[in-house]
Amino acid sequence: MMLIFDCDGVLVDSEVIAEATLAERLSSWLPDLDIEAALNAALGQTTEAILASLESLSTHQLPSRALERLDDEIEARLAEQLQAVDGVAQALAAIPQAKAVVSNSRRQRVEASLAHTGLDQLLAQAPIFCAEQVARPKPDPAVYQLAAATLGVAPEACLVVEDSLAGATAARAAGMTVIGFVGASHLAPGHAERLQHLGVWKVMTHMDQLPGLWGIWRQQQEQRA
Repeated sequence: MMLIFDCDGVLVDSEVIAEATLAERLSSWLPDLDIEAALNAALGQTTEAILASLESLSTHQLPSRALERLDDEIEARLAEQLQAVDGVAQALAAIPQAKAVVSNSRRQRVEASLAHTGLDQLLAQAPIFCAEQVARPKPDPAVYQLAAATLGVAPEACLVVEDSLAGATAARAAGMTVIGFVGASHLAPGHAERLQHLGVWKVMTHMDQLPGLWGIWRQQQEQRA
């Protein structure tokens, strides 16, 4: 059995930093769009996908190297401001079983985020899978399917912690059980209900709930075996 974590908004409280950077820049580049509403709707998508979608809706064009410029600025801010999600270090330490990280972010950002917050020590043995390894990022299930195939674990033997609709959709489409996490600082009201509507197994408001839920899920898996 495998416990899989998304990174941004699950392990590290990064989405609020990334969204603030995107909102600031995109509001000046695409002034005819409601950027805040668009970013809320795009939670969990890659920055590249967000830019392509918004540019298609605007009468303006993005500047050259927009993606590279945004990624560089986001990563600079993360290096200064990033913190681990409250309670996640304790939850990781309490669960000794195998873990993996599956993210829509670039590997460079995931590795830097884990290092900045010290979570790399707790996840030293956890393989990392990123959107750049597949043709289609979340909400497509490809990156979760890649993780299961590479690790030799059946999808039904994977429990995933995701914060976004895109990520939860991807994991469920891959045949995995999903816990929706709503304890990070970037989520709008009603997000728990939206995750429940997608069919997640449980919704979790704080990481201190994870060890207990992991134990319940493992027991259910063993009873079915």
